[in-house]
Amino acid sequence: MSDVRLDKWLWAARFFKTRALAKKAIEGGKVHYNGGRAKTSKNVEIGALIRVPQGWDFWEVEVVALSDQRRGAPEARELYRETAESEVRRAKEAENRRQANQAMQHPFKRPDKRQRRDIKRFMREQGGE
Repeated sequence: MSDVRLDKWLWAARFFKTRALAKKAIEGGKVHYNGGRAKTSKNVEIGALIRVPQGWDFWEVEVVALSDQRRGAPEARELYRETAESEVRRAKEAENRRQANQAMQHPFKRPDKRQRRDIKRFMREQGGE
């Protein structure tokens, strides 16, 4: 297999659920092929570096194999190899997000009737001055 379109390869490698989503990301400039923007119809080559957004993270992967068929996740992982810098950066960003979420105080439950009355009383007193 020598000719595989970029959108089809991203779909087969399970970076996107549908080819339409892959196409939209490529056309929107989110996916970079060898450091630059690419078109949807770009033929993928073995050894190419692709930068792909996924959730909060960006994956930088090297193409190891070509496929235009979507298979199971273990087989899809054999199509690419993530760069070491990408792994380190994603781990660091995930840790930063985890620490930021821990710093935020989330309410455990909604206020009950008495607490709502206290809140309303407080708001009235603040607005009256």
